[in-house]
Amino acid sequence: MSDAFSNLEFAAAERDGHVLKVTINRPGRMNSLHPPANFELEKIFDAFEADDDLWVAIITGAGERAFSAGNDLKYQAEGNAIEVPKTGFAGLTARYGITKPVIAAVNGVAMGGGFEIALACDLIIAADTATFALPEPKVGLAALAGGLHRLPRQIPVKQAMGMILTGRTVPAAEGQALGFVNQVVPQAELMDAAMKWAKQIEACSPMSIRASKQSVYAGLDEANLEKAVTGKYEAVHALFKSEDLIEGPRAFAEKRAPQWKGR
Repeated sequence: MSDAFSNLEFAAAERDGHVLKVTINRPGRMNSLHPPANFELEKIFDAFEADDDLWVAIITGAGERAFSAGNDLKYQAEGNAIEVPKTGFAGLTARYGITKPVIAAVNGVAMGGGFEIALACDLIIAADTATFALPEPKVGLAALAGGLHRLPRQIPVKQAMGMILTGRTVPAAEGQALGFVNQVVPQAELMDAAMKWAKQIEACSPMSIRASKQSVYAGLDEANLEKAVTGKYEAVHALFKSEDLIEGPRAFAEKRAPQWKGR
């Protein structure tokens, strides 16, 4: 196991096949994040990106109360310096180039930076007790770790502004209705549901998944459809040079399950 996944104080990381399960582990502070936690999580996701045997990540919070309450305002109020790694909250909110999929398993409160972490993930699976909000304006701040830009890109702008301008709290069921939550399940079934999604992804070629993810996000940056379709994407180029591109059709022809290599 990578050193980045051991001797952790504010997070936990566990392999399950090609899936990495990451837990924010500060339940006494509602899994809010201070600099030591953020830098620890950055190392975890750096290692996840670099490890060829890890294809999907799931991030969740310890306990049942909170996924993450965002920035640890108490830590800041105690006079401690606030520093965020270059990759952002949880090492994710400013990790723009990652092509491996990340799933948020939201087990409780996802407020401010906590909601921004979830929005930075590709899928959000929520416990029926989960709640979401960008309440920063209520304390004289703003959701500047991506929330103000990701939310209106993921749901209709008027609905996003309804959350952003009021700081209101949205329950999981409404989050699914609005479109930023993929699935809502009972609290006890959350990690099983998230793993089910991860295992479905794991069954696909990781090279195809990375090419698809990069194409979707980079393509959304293009206003012109033709430019999006004909764009040059590094992960697509890698797919066409990969062993997986040969293995997929061969396995189909031989009527067997493919043995993906991720290269």
